[in-house]
Amino acid sequence: MQQDDPATDRPLGPALRNGLCNRCPACGDAPLFPRFLRTDSHCAACGQSWENHQADDFPAYIVILLLGHILVPLMIEVNYAFSIPMAVQSILWPGLAVVLAVAMIQPAKGAVIAFQWARRMSGFAAPKA
Repeated sequence: MQQDDPATDRPLGPALRNGLCNRCPACGDAPLFPRFLRTDSHCAACGQSWENHQADDFPAYIVILLLGHILVPLMIEVNYAFSIPMAVQSILWPGLAVVLAVAMIQPAKGAVIAFQWARRMSGFAAPKA
């Protein structure tokens, strides 16, 4: 297992980049998610434990917020520019929302875990002396 020194710097930028790309935020060498949204118990490359992360529902809230800011203006502009029948729209927008949500949830969860790790939050706090 990796020894965590409280004095060791954990840069946020590289950790977030790794988390968004499904890589271990600590080393960037191994996948963070062996399955869709389930993290591995520990990194295969560096040994960092991922069992105590507490991402909970925050990635879903991020995805919902982003989807609202992407889809609502898009819907308004498409409706303004084109005359799409309501039956087509009733399939198009929910379908697009599902596809985008599935595409965004894993990177969002990776970023939340990376943020928690870099800031020593939740289960990644430095051991108490």
